Amino acid sequence: QVQLVESGGGLVQTGGSLRLSCLASGSIFSINNLGWYRQAPGKQRELVAAITSGGSTNYADSVKGRFTISRDNSKNTVYLQMNSLKPEDTAVYYCNARRSGDYDVLRRARDYWGQGTQVTVSS
Repeated sequence: QVQLVESGGGLVQTGGSLRLSCLASGSIFSINNLGWYRQAPGKQRELVAAITSGGSTNYADSVKGRFTISRDNSKNTVYLQMNSLKPEDTAVYYCNARRSGDYDVLRRARDYWGQGTQVTVSS
């Protein structure tokens, strides 16, 4: 099992910045992919950014050039630096982890989730 705890959310004005952190604990030795997802009211959860164990990154088009994902393996932590925030970035942000070789009964990669942290951008 993997436990994920997010922090760093809050209220910020348009154009402001926030930095989210996610601390992983438990059986973390085989974590390969780490990511941030978000879910706004009435919308589906969507991928914001992801990073592999090798450092490759992937971003949603809506955040490219504004958000940066990074990881510090020595601290078991993944970060999301969010700049130039917009009201449409308002959502609950969730940390996600996947481990190598960890599948559910349907052979899908097992997802581990944090409890979420609220980000609100005022106009």
